Amino acid sequence: MRRNMVLVRRWLLLWALMFWQGGFTFYGGVVVPIGADVLGSDRDQGFITRRVTNYLNLAGAVALTLWGWDLLAIRGASASGRRLRWAIWAGLVLALALLVWLHPKLDELLVPDDAAILDRRRFRALHERYLIVITVQWVGCLLLTALTLLGWRHDDAREATGEG
Repeated sequence: MRRNMVLVRRWLLLWALMFWQGGFTFYGGVVVPIGADVLGSDRDQGFITRRVTNYLNLAGAVALTLWGWDLLAIRGASASGRRLRWAIWAGLVLALALLVWLHPKLDELLVPDDAAILDRRRFRALHERYLIVITVQWVGCLLLTALTLLGWRHDDAREATGEG
């Protein structure tokens, strides 16, 4: 029964991460450039992105909740490895909170009906911060994914030898 729960936990986490980070990567790398090309401007594409990011942030909250559950369950090879995984996870949660806080600040500078930006200078500055935070978050997810896989490998080896 315990082994089944481990598989369910990992499966849920992997699907949540694929949806969140895979969706972000695909959206940023493929949809945004194509959308800007089809619509004729980055600004017009941005009015679509402003709505999509709400869903990406929600997906992030779900994924980080599942990741927290997983971090509580896995031991890994060392206490320092566990502390590092928790520190990165906390940084990801903080980054998500910052993105959620920045989003309405950006929204209040937009007039969707007119596809207008009320204060371009302020919008650009806030948007640059948003992009920096989301990039740091993406890198943190890559790193924590690798560390999580190492923790799983160690736990599985311990389980196989009867130490778990």
